[in-house]
Amino acid sequence: MKYEIGARIRTYREKARMSQRELANTLGVSNTRISNWEQGVNRPDAEMIGALCHALNVSPSRLLGIRISDRELTDKENDIIDAYRQKPEMQHAVDVLLGLAEDK
Repeated sequence: MKYEIGARIRTYREKARMSQRELANTLGVSNTRISNWEQGVNRPDAEMIGALCHALNVSPSRLLGIRISDRELTDKENDIIDAYRQKPEMQHAVDVLLGLAEDK
């Protein structure tokens, strides 16, 4: 049986620009354990989910692939917010396009 959480761990690890070894060191586990999770051989136990979320800077619902409510943001919406925060010189223009600010 393959576990789907492995693909999400890999995706968020790569997004965080971490190697398997770096994530393993952060969590205090072996590199093989990370590899096994990502390959779907096995999955992290419940106690490890919180540490993974913290290390990868991702919410538990995103890591587990579940949506708690309709108000929860999608991955794309979170990516848009991250891009917005990284480009302060563009924020006013985006605000104007969205009708959130007056055009200067």
